[in-house]
Order: sequence, then structure tokens, then C-alpha cells
Amino acid sequence: MNPIIALSELRFRWRAQGPETLRIDALEVAAGERLFVEGPSGSGKSTLLGLLAGVNQPQQGRIQVLGERLDQLSPTARDRFRADHIGYLFQLFNLIPYLGILDNLTLPARFSRHRRARALARSPSLIAEAKRLLTHLDLDLDLDQRALARQAVSELSIGQQQRVAAARALFGSPALLIADEPTSSLDADRRRAFLELLFAECAEMGSTLIFVSHDASLEGLFDRTLRLQELNQATGRSGPTARQRAAPVAQAQAAQAPAAQAQAVLAQAPEASAALTAK
Repeated sequence: MNPIIALSELRFRWRAQGPETLRIDALEVAAGERLFVEGPSGSGKSTLLGLLAGVNQPQQGRIQVLGERLDQLSPTARDRFRADHIGYLFQLFNLIPYLGILDNLTLPARFSRHRRARALARSPSLIAEAKRLLTHLDLDLDLDQRALARQAVSELSIGQQQRVAAARALFGSPALLIADEPTSSLDADRRRAFLELLFAECAEMGSTLIFVSHDASLEGLFDRTLRLQELNQATGRSGPTARQRAAPVAQAQAAQAPAAQAQAVLAQAPEASAALTAK
């Protein structure tokens, strides 16, 4: 079986004349695999996620995801690919504060007809699929449609917000789910319980999970651990500026946000492509 992700001779630097931030000779991830990515700050974790999501482009090398050469696609084509096939779960969740739970959760279906079609293949309506995900992720809420539509996500607890964010990332059965430190605000018991629920939903959908964390105690729950500090052969690792760090997050968030919000987010990160627009 072909890997869902295949990297080769990958080279990336933030500045044309700056030191290499990432140098990976080869990396493959199997379809359905649960991969734990571990490494200290500055080891290139965020840079790698940005490349896998098609936000950043390498100066050299091959990035193949789901058989598509991301390094050869235009910015607009990468935006579309990400919206159709990649779910992104953020450390700070990045829910849209002025939208209700239901609107936050179903955002991927607004940007991707493929995600919408896959959601409707699993449930009779988008609302039904939203409720199914919330139930499977053990979110203890009144699942009345009106309540879900009206209740602001800012009124939820941290644990509840985390589950809404996870349901949004999983909505429409993306082939690849990228999770960037999503459990850092939870205690150990809640962290493990959440991961078990996330694993179960990924297994049911057939999604591959790339999970980044500083917490090495979690790695035993995964199929494999990638120690990025060992894999990354860049000798002059230099992290991105604050603005550059914002770009991958902004771009991935924009793929799940309404058009006006997307423009506002991208305006805060000029390095991110402004090509993404709502359908």
C-alpha cells in the first residue's frame, strides 16, 4: 500500500540566505497510522506541519500527500487540497467566538463540497452529523438544534471547546488529521480520555493522525513516534519570526472560517497566501 505521506530530500529555510530550518532526507507515513511527533522547541515541528498542510513550500524536495505533489501545486490549489482533505486541530482551538457551536462545527462543509458530501454520506443532514460527532466525542451538552445554533463557544469550558474543535477538524472525514498540541491545557486523566475518543473517531473514519506534543508520556498510545530532533538534519536551525509562526496557523484557520474572518486572519500574517476564498 502506498504511504499517505512521503517526503524526500526536503530542505526548508525561512529566509533565502538564512540557515536551514528543516532537512529531512526521507519520511513516510502509512494510511491510517497514528504518528506521535515529539521534539523540543526549535526542532522544526511547526515548520513540518506547515509543509504537510501545504501552507509553506520547501526550497528543495518532494512533499507527496494522498498521491498529490504539494510542492508542485499553486497556492490556490494547495488551499483547495487542504480544505478538501486535511483537518487541523489547534493548540488554542481557534473557534470563531461570534459563531454558535453548530456553525463552528460545520464550517468545513462551507468551504469544501467534498467534506460536505462525505458528511452527508455518514448522516442524513449536516446537523445530524454534527450531533453524531459531539456524542462520539463525549461532549455533555444539550443537543437540541436550537441550543447548538445559539450557544456561543466562548461560554463552554476548556474541555468542551476542545471537543467542538476536534469535531470541526473531523467534520467531513478528512483523510489526514493534524493535531498541534491540542491537549496541553488538560490534566493527565482528561488528556488520555480525549485521545482515546479521538483515536476511535479517526479509526472509524479511516483518517491518518499526525499528533504533535511536548508530552512524551503520551507516545505509548500511538503506533509510532517520530523524534524530530533526530530526523531533522538541519545544522543551523533557526525558528521562524512571530509573524512567520502565525502564517501556518492563520492559513489553516482561514480554511475553516467564513470569508470575512478568513480575510481578517490572513491580514495578520502577510506571509500566508491570500488566495483562499469561500465557495
